[in-house]
Amino acid sequence: MAYSPYWNPKNETLPREDLQRLQLLKLQRMAAFAYANSPFHRRSFDAAGFHPEQLKTLDDLRRMPFMTREDWMASIAEHPLFGDLPATAETNGIRYHLTSGTSGRTPIRVLDGTKDWDWISEMWCYGIWGFGVRPEDVVYFAFGYGHFIGFWGAHYACEKIGALVIPGGAQTTEARVRQIVDMGVTTVCSTPTYALRLWQQATEMGIDLATQSKVNKIILSGEPAGSIPAVKHQLEEAWGAKCGDTAGMTELGTIMIFECDHQPGGTHIIEDHYIEEVINPDSGEPVGYGELGERVVTSFGRGFIPVLRYRTKDMVMKVPYSTCSCGRTGDLYDGGIRGRWDDMKLIRGTNVYPRAVEAIVREHDAIDEFQIYIWRRDDLRDEITIKVELKPGREAEWPVVEEALARELAHAHEGLRFLIELMEPNTLPRFELKAKRLQDARPVAQY
Repeated sequence: MAYSPYWNPKNETLPREDLQRLQLLKLQRMAAFAYANSPFHRRSFDAAGFHPEQLKTLDDLRRMPFMTREDWMASIAEHPLFGDLPATAETNGIRYHLTSGTSGRTPIRVLDGTKDWDWISEMWCYGIWGFGVRPEDVVYFAFGYGHFIGFWGAHYACEKIGALVIPGGAQTTEARVRQIVDMGVTTVCSTPTYALRLWQQATEMGIDLATQSKVNKIILSGEPAGSIPAVKHQLEEAWGAKCGDTAGMTELGTIMIFECDHQPGGTHIIEDHYIEEVINPDSGEPVGYGELGERVVTSFGRGFIPVLRYRTKDMVMKVPYSTCSCGRTGDLYDGGIRGRWDDMKLIRGTNVYPRAVEAIVREHDAIDEFQIYIWRRDDLRDEITIKVELKPGREAEWPVVEEALARELAHAHEGLRFLIELMEPNTLPRFELKAKRLQDARPVAQY
């Protein structure tokens, strides 16, 4: 059966001027709604001297104050359990989720209503349809279905599309591998880290997923690694399937960007439902195409908790829609989410970003798992060690890997010396959801 390449053909291919008119209309309505119904936003707008009636053009968006995670957390502390951000009674909520709490951050509690949840699954439909999922597919969710929003929306999106959904649930990795093979799964939804783990487990079981499974698509989310070319290359070779990246946030309810099946090296922004600004993280001023900056997101779909000009701290580089030949008119983020500004670590005067380290580590096929360990010597000198496990049978390659890894990491980080340590097999942690490979053991009070 012939299908449209777009989930929403009209909106996904709107001429830019029509798209911007739609954005302005939705922005005006959402700002007015938030001001009238959310005490948080009314207080914030009034403090900034802003009123929704000032929104005459999209450029007027910059009159609106930023919304930060810190403001949200302060609101929750002052008005437990959900703060004064909700625009309706808490009893109207039908879904409850927590942010993942990675990087030591305290989780945020989030509620959604019926309309929000329908919209959340709709946004996932844009993404997974755009990457090629169709009613004939069998979609496996290698996901634990806890309080973290993760792939919950994608599950319901696949049902909306008409695909057969198989929830992985609380199973061992071995049991999940067997299900994927036995049930003829064609699409796997997973974090990049866990997709690698599934393949490693299958190899230990004597199963070649590239030839013994029907998987032809892997939809990734939850980690910046989904847009790291070396990671995608490893996964595509291991599974014999194409890999597409998506990105979302619990605070925003769902995905905002996705990689289409043209695989343009970036992720499309769903601009009929979001305004995504890119700003200089220090000055707050906008940056242009091709410049690295911080994502600031305004959502038109989440009404229970309005989210306007939310500073995500994600590192991105926006490029024009013409970068991809698929016909969508939403702009893209080149290389997807490139990490977070607040994940940066300063080691002896040099900035180190975990995603940049992973991009280099994953170029070495012999490496199985790794960890970034930051520590402080007795002489108060900061050090960074990359702890590495090799794949079974690749031990003889260690001298070459060790030398090359140290050289490449130093070259990419202004000559900073990285210590490389070989670990015994299966001593480093494995992850199902967001990987936490960075361990900073320096005394908190001293930096």
